[in-house]
Amino acid sequence: EVQLVESGGGLVQAGGSLRLSCVVSGDTVDDYTIGWFRQAPGKEHEGVSCIDSSDGSTYYSDSVKGRFTISRDNVKMTVYLQMNSLKPEDTAVYYCNADDIRSPDINYWGKGTLVTVSS
Repeated sequence: EVQLVESGGGLVQAGGSLRLSCVVSGDTVDDYTIGWFRQAPGKEHEGVSCIDSSDGSTYYSDSVKGRFTISRDNVKMTVYLQMNSLKPEDTAVYYCNADDIRSPDINYWGKGTLVTVSS
């Protein structure tokens, strides 16, 4: 079974940076499109970024475009989310998601890592 473990969250001041990591185990990471989602208190789940398994193409939501960068290291089975110029509105629990490209109905979630940005 595929497992995703996020790390790298924490408390940072506005304008600061954090790098989140999502370690994938149980299968080959290059068979999955990996995405980052977040959920702030009282708000809906939001897709933040994802990276394609085949060509490495990336997607960013408008709210993070230009500030966040997603990357993957298939050897280390890890996907990173570099977050720069953080804002208080980026405060949320960030979740990693793995979408199986072989079967669209199969996807997995990590337990999340909390990012808190103080003003």
